[in-house]
Amino acid sequence: MNFQRLHITRRKSGDFVAKKNTENVNNLDEQLELENKSPGFIKKFVYLFLIPLMFTVAIILIVTTFTGTNVFKLAGNVTEKIPFMNKEEAESVENSSLSGEKVVSLQAEIQEKEVQITQLQTQIESAVVEKDELLAEQERLQFEIEKLKRNQEETQKEFTEILSTFEKMSAKTAAPILVQMSDTESLRIMSNMKPDTLSAIFTKMSPADAARYTELLSQQ
Repeated sequence: MNFQRLHITRRKSGDFVAKKNTENVNNLDEQLELENKSPGFIKKFVYLFLIPLMFTVAIILIVTTFTGTNVFKLAGNVTEKIPFMNKEEAESVENSSLSGEKVVSLQAEIQEKEVQITQLQTQIESAVVEKDELLAEQERLQFEIEKLKRNQEETQKEFTEILSTFEKMSAKTAAPILVQMSDTESLRIMSNMKPDTLSAIFTKMSPADAARYTELLSQQ
């Protein structure tokens, strides 16, 4: 009877231990499940590092925009101060800084070329205006020359007619007319007369007039 009680007691005790072990296993499973449900390394990295870094960069960009600070140089300085940023990221920021400076330099060069082009266009327009003015002046002078030539031709034609008229006159008629004319006009006519006609006219003048005109003609 005692043996049966002891057996039953041991059996109950074994059942209790087995039940206790089962509860412990279940507790471990629940803890593992909770750990699996907790945020992993990537989530911790995003929440603890990446988001604060992006927020800091955004603030820096806003501040540098209002203060006029060079963002690329500032990014280079920040890169140097962050010890855990790898070499590739530092080189990327440096390349971005150099590219930004190159863009600014190229934009300044383009603006300078545009100013030069504008100046050249202004010079060309001024040269065109000056050329047009010179052409207009040349045309005016050419017109004046042609006008003078026409007047000269008309004057020469008139003089030729006058000279022909005097040569057709008799010496007795022509002599007193030439004496009454100005010395300039009479000398011009006499200098273009034929020698025989002029000699005949001198014979019809007084000796004093003939001598005076002879001396004036010799001085021409």
